[in-house]
Amino acid sequence: MAKKSEGSTGRRGQRPSVVNAAKRSGPGKGFWMAIGLVVVIGVGALSWVATRPKVTASRVDPSLPALKAEGYLMGSPSAPIEIIEFADFECPGCGQFSNLTEPDVRIRFVNTGLVRIRFMDFPLDIHKNTWDASLAASCANEQDKFWQMHDLIFQNQDKWNTETTSRPRGPLADLAKTLNLDMTKYNACMDSEKFKAQVQANLHEGERRQVNQTPTFIIGDQKIPGGIPFDAFKKLVDAELAKVPKGATPATDTTKTKKSS
Repeated sequence: MAKKSEGSTGRRGQRPSVVNAAKRSGPGKGFWMAIGLVVVIGVGALSWVATRPKVTASRVDPSLPALKAEGYLMGSPSAPIEIIEFADFECPGCGQFSNLTEPDVRIRFVNTGLVRIRFMDFPLDIHKNTWDASLAASCANEQDKFWQMHDLIFQNQDKWNTETTSRPRGPLADLAKTLNLDMTKYNACMDSEKFKAQVQANLHEGERRQVNQTPTFIIGDQKIPGGIPFDAFKKLVDAELAKVPKGATPATDTTKTKKSS
């Protein structure tokens, strides 16, 4: 049986002239359009990264009196270690730490007198309702209910945050009512923004320490940005406790640190 000649059809049934033309033409038009699209997308992405707004702390009325940053203390003032937390009440990561990690921190370290925690307001520009939340917590603090209000605010972010409402004071007042606060006193405090200067002082302390993320923790001489799980938190605390002179006894915790229901 005679072999079929390839001279007339070329490889795979194509004529040699067609094969040679395909080789000379190179990648098709669709290929180059796809490459161009990838380049455009890449340039756009780089431009967005270069120009996106930085996460910055809020700026308030410079005419407010300059006060000393105090924050809000949980635990015994004589505990051997103080941990400072800079947080934004509307920050999801701060809420996650408060709801998931902080209960263990309170039980293992605060209630045993080993650690005290100082919460410092650090309201961010990107969260429009966070100032009202800070003011609500400070007005609850006036009635010795800061930490209970702190817990409720974080547990119920979805009821008052910017994505939910442009008028957060109503939902925040509803939370305050569950704590049996004197609502006349609370409402007067909110209306006058009585503690706005103090919130600003806490904010400025964070700026002084070059905080640029929430939450941020100051543990010993370390600044730890971002929420961290309990195991990592414990390692940092244990390292600081190891520096405490031997024989030092834990302080007695006289504060209420239970989570609000």
